Amino acid sequence: MDLCNIDDIRAVLGRHGFRFSKSLGQNFLTAAWVPARIADSCGVDQTGCALEIGPGMGCLTEQLSQRAGKVCAIELDRALFPVLEETLAHCDNIEIVQGDVLKCDLAAICREKFGDAPVYACANLPYYITTPAISALLASKSFQAITVMVQKEVAERICAPAGTAAYSAFSIYIDYYADAEILFDVPRNCFVPQPKVDSAVVRLTPRSTPPVPVCDEKLFFSLVKAAFGQRRKTLANALSSVLGGSLGKEGIVQLITDCGFDARVRGEKLSLADYAALTELAHQRLDK
Repeated sequence: MDLCNIDDIRAVLGRHGFRFSKSLGQNFLTAAWVPARIADSCGVDQTGCALEIGPGMGCLTEQLSQRAGKVCAIELDRALFPVLEETLAHCDNIEIVQGDVLKCDLAAICREKFGDAPVYACANLPYYITTPAISALLASKSFQAITVMVQKEVAERICAPAGTAAYSAFSIYIDYYADAEILFDVPRNCFVPQPKVDSAVVRLTPRSTPPVPVCDEKLFFSLVKAAFGQRRKTLANALSSVLGGSLGKEGIVQLITDCGFDARVRGEKLSLADYAALTELAHQRLDK
């Protein structure tokens, strides 16, 4: 059985009476080169294990099982369990568990299923959970690498440098916790049902420490979130929601200029290191 062959997919799904769920963002791969390349790129080998989020038909799961010592796949849709039981029957190192990545204790699952072995995360993420799912994977601090397929525009936003149109608060969040790179694009015609947008595969390598020291992470992310909350505003106006009550408008402008930026600068022009410096000075002035 070819798990990426459209005829085989329809036959298996038909036998089990499976219907695609729009609410779960289900799109199954029909191009065999994609799961093979994801599995090759994620970094896992027989000495390590793989945790997959949303196995679908099991095409990536199958590829991971050929490379990893063990694979655990978390699937939310119970209707896919009998499908996966059939499609992965020939694989003896795979375990499928029911769960929601946004509600699971990922660190506990990794400890229970893999012990002390290095773990690599892989996923074909539906758009509606992309940001929280990646955040949950990073927050678990359980993975050597996280390789995910997302909408292409999201991939570009994840890896965007400062000053570009795609640069966002999420770009900074990712850069703070991981080294990110786009590995390759996946055209929309590689899926069934065919989505309206193209996808891309991104690999995140979690950092042991942030690239720059930040004195107050809560304040740092509050400033970043505020700065990108209304992109048309200048940074001084955007930060008023966080610092206005303590520093006032003039104090915020002074803070920005004392950091070496133009008073009219917008938030998307500042890098992660710039926000770290801004946080350091704001922290000092708020303590006075």
